[in-house]
Amino acid sequence: MTVPSARTLSIAGVGVVLLVVLTTVLSDDGGGTDAVPQPRFDERVTAPGDAPVVDVKLEALQRERPGIGAAQRNLFRFQLPPAAPPGPLPPLPSGPPLGLPSAGDIPVAAPAGPPPPPPIPIKFIGLAGAPGPEGQVVFFSDGRGHVFFGKEGDIVEGRYRLLKVSPGEAELAYLDGRGRQTILLSGQ
Repeated sequence: MTVPSARTLSIAGVGVVLLVVLTTVLSDDGGGTDAVPQPRFDERVTAPGDAPVVDVKLEALQRERPGIGAAQRNLFRFQLPPAAPPGPLPPLPSGPPLGLPSAGDIPVAAPAGPPPPPPIPIKFIGLAGAPGPEGQVVFFSDGRGHVFFGKEGDIVEGRYRLLKVSPGEAELAYLDGRGRQTILLSGQ
């Protein structure tokens, strides 16, 4: 006599389990105290607190339903809604025309000179040294990581002249003398 292998035993065990499950599911026995009685076809099923099921009105289903009108909008394309038709024009006022200014009443603008130079886009970030005859060294930044320095009278960044230095401000102008601007120490 040969001893069955573990594989054969496990396959046989799975077959027995399947057989038991199938016989329980397919049995029409329904025997047992836990079985819920099925309602008959002609009985109304209601749950506690629910309204009874209402009968279906077959004649309402057979009535003709209104058709869908012509589409006025395309949901997949942007369009402005159709414009309303123009209404009647308002009546024109009757009477003398309103006073219009004569040519002598219109003010004439003085000819504009050249536009002012743009503001100087650097920041005053600090001072070094003691005030004295040599002057203080002033530090500026252009906001892009470049630092410039100078004393009174020096040219800063090749475009601006440092005119005057005070403890909390520096006065700069373009090299041609236009656009004089006082820049406050950053943080004040």
